[in-house]
Amino acid sequence: MELKPWLASLKEADARRPDLPGEHLIVLATGVLLLMATGRSRSLIGRALVAAAAGAFIGRAASGTGGVARLARMLEELRGTRRPRQGELR
Repeated sequence: MELKPWLASLKEADARRPDLPGEHLIVLATGVLLLMATGRSRSLIGRALVAAAAGAFIGRAASGTGGVARLARMLEELRGTRRPRQGELR
């Protein structure tokens, strides 16, 4: 089995599933904790690996339907400054 079709099907399944309440907050907290733990490793490679994992968790928390993009859309709608997306009528 090739890796690309497997990863694509995994990403598609992840995009289809509903968000768990607080999922992105938990992932963000995990990323921040890992980032704080980066300095505890003695080796440069260990620090780089922990920092990469922390970045991946923080990036995951910021993306997706329940992440920062959704929060930004909600804030724009509350302020009334939201611009319609391409193809969307106001």
